[in-house]
Amino acid sequence: MAENILDTDSEDEIPAGWEERVTLDGDVYYANHSTQTTQWKHPVTGKRKVAKGELPYGWERQVREDGIVFYVDHINKKTTYTDPRLAFAEDESTRREIKQKFDGNSAALQILSGRDLSGKYVIVTGGNSGIGFETVRSLAFHGAHVVIACRNMESGHECKRKITQERTKVMIEVMKIDLESLCSVQNFADQYKKTEWPLHYLILNAGVFGVPYKQTEDGLETTFQVNHLSHFYLFKLLWSVLMKSAPAKVVVISSESHRSCDLNVMNLTEEKLSPSANKYWDLSAYNLSKLCNILFSLHLNNTLYKYGVTSVSVHPGNMMFTQLHRHWWFYKLLFYLVRPFTKSMQQGAATTVYCTVAPEMQNVGGMYFNNCCRCPTSSAGCDDELAKALWDISEKMLSKRIGRPI
Repeated sequence: MAENILDTDSEDEIPAGWEERVTLDGDVYYANHSTQTTQWKHPVTGKRKVAKGELPYGWERQVREDGIVFYVDHINKKTTYTDPRLAFAEDESTRREIKQKFDGNSAALQILSGRDLSGKYVIVTGGNSGIGFETVRSLAFHGAHVVIACRNMESGHECKRKITQERTKVMIEVMKIDLESLCSVQNFADQYKKTEWPLHYLILNAGVFGVPYKQTEDGLETTFQVNHLSHFYLFKLLWSVLMKSAPAKVVVISSESHRSCDLNVMNLTEEKLSPSANKYWDLSAYNLSKLCNILFSLHLNNTLYKYGVTSVSVHPGNMMFTQLHRHWWFYKLLFYLVRPFTKSMQQGAATTVYCTVAPEMQNVGGMYFNNCCRCPTSSAGCDDELAKALWDISEKMLSKRIGRPI
């Protein structure tokens, strides 16, 4: 059995004759083999360290018949007596400082380092491209059972194939949902419920940008329905599953462009949300839908946090080079010109992943995040009255189209 396979990430070298160890509770201590004594403080710096948290994905703690604890790395087929959490040990004083751990340069896989999401079930709408794909890939790599919810099944299965080529034992399902059809949303929810899986994380990622005016089969303007109303409907259909799975989280992808919207309680009407062709401007429709995302998340959290379901909204990054821009040549040109200055898809997925699974985010809701940090919204984005009014009119618009109260 190999010993000390893992090196720690400590910058403080251990003197000869000393060994760094960790208790099952994560408290680091130091053994002196010469004097056969132990102590909590580092023999050189005098600092105390902790290595709290779960074992990294793929690791398992086992105990021999004589009571000796050892660790098995099932991915690399290795064993060690060294607790792998030592690689992530931190000074106690550092852990108590209030600081931003991740930022706009962080990658989703960096945020997930050391995490084991086995047993967690996730739905990612639009998980077949761009940020959604990297979100799926990152969560699946760390043991989560992820459902790619998308319209293009061929693309979804191709994404699954790419991910399974990298890591054969990932758990990914592809299920069809067309957000331009409320009937399709209903069918997806019914299909998911039939699996009897729990649902710990619902990531509402899919969206359209810069599309020409078009009505969906439900008689609604496309940007509004795809970016807001269909996601709202999906949540309403699955919220009982979320509550049964609590603690659970809903993460809604929004945008800084929500600040360029004049929606308020006085002008909130169905015609404002889903305008006719002669009142439609693609950028204005997108901005409005992104404010709706934030307001939906805000009221969702206000309603369900007491049941263990929290919600946050997220801005993934400025001018992300994704397929959102594909609908008009001008946006293609603009995104092409700024591409050298954009985030990578891994960086774009970081804030979504952070808000979904970071331990410090477990009970956090009702907020808006950008670059893995809480940010203030526009004044409209934190208006509880407007959030409630949008919720009510969204229910009304759905009820009209599905022929029953929602």
